[in-house]
Amino acid sequence: MRSVVGGVALLGVVAAGVAAAIGFGGGAAGDPAGAGTAPPASATVTRQTLADAETVDGELGYGPSRTAASRLPGTITALPETGTTVRRGKALYAVDGDPVLLLYGKVPAYRTLQSGVEGPDVKQLERNLKALGYTGFTVDDEYTSATADAVRAWQDDLDVAETGRVELGRIVFADGPVRIEAHQLDVGAAVQPGQAVLTYTGTDRLVTTELDVDDQRLAERGAPAEITLPDGRSVVGKVSTVETVVASGTTADAGTETKIEVVLTVADQKALAGFDRASAEVRFTVSERTDVLTVPVAALLALAEGGYGLEILDAGSSRIVAVTTGLFADGRVEVTGDGVTEGTTVGMPR
Repeated sequence: MRSVVGGVALLGVVAAGVAAAIGFGGGAAGDPAGAGTAPPASATVTRQTLADAETVDGELGYGPSRTAASRLPGTITALPETGTTVRRGKALYAVDGDPVLLLYGKVPAYRTLQSGVEGPDVKQLERNLKALGYTGFTVDDEYTSATADAVRAWQDDLDVAETGRVELGRIVFADGPVRIEAHQLDVGAAVQPGQAVLTYTGTDRLVTTELDVDDQRLAERGAPAEITLPDGRSVVGKVSTVETVVASGTTADAGTETKIEVVLTVADQKALAGFDRASAEVRFTVSERTDVLTVPVAALLALAEGGYGLEILDAGSSRIVAVTTGLFADGRVEVTGDGVTEGTTVGMPR
């Protein structure tokens, strides 16, 4: 469910304003309105903070899940328990008794790494070896004999064959530590290349929501957002990623539709403790104006010479004053104009 707070359409207001300006004898701005044409209602100019914002439903959890698929044939001989955190250099699972290890990096493992190979995946491996305490090589994009020596030392510590190369399927790269979400196979199950073994997420609690493509403007990477938790408390989130995804329809014949998936990080992780999976509300604020004069949008009059005006009511008389409009939000509009001050009474057309 989505509640739109800002973004007021002007078409109806303009039509009403034209009729109001005619009905009140609206001529040049500043002219008195015709006698006997008192408006049916009035409103007061107020000073406030005006925000163009939108609130959408979100899900509190650990963010989107990823799948670890085996690149090796064999038998699953070890799996970490669900909910376990796996860090750099530790086993995500084991095939035929040998571990498949987690390392950190953006480039997925896609080939065997060995002497003579070059590329960003080599540099990524070497960064991990250095972080794990292995030395004697230069961290660059070349897999040299020095790199192979470090890999042999690593393999010796792992009690696996000391080949000096990293075969495809023996490592999985992820952005950082992962939390095991679910098993796709059991220990003892046969596995084939490409078959899913388990799913995992990040370790920080996040909030994920989906927007319509037309609402992508709401979520810019790095922008703050207010998150309301299931217990009513609010925390500040920050837009981490904005990605286009294809979502399945809710019925068999609904097909698919394109959505914008937004993931928000929360610095105050303690505030999220106890919420593994829960609903939350996310309030995106597109723009905000503080300490401005506002009136109801319906108070605007479309002037014959162009632009907008207000009917100022004062001591039984009225006059039309041209105004400059600013932000429209929450059924109100920011206005500035001659004689428009906090507490001024303005007419409200029918």
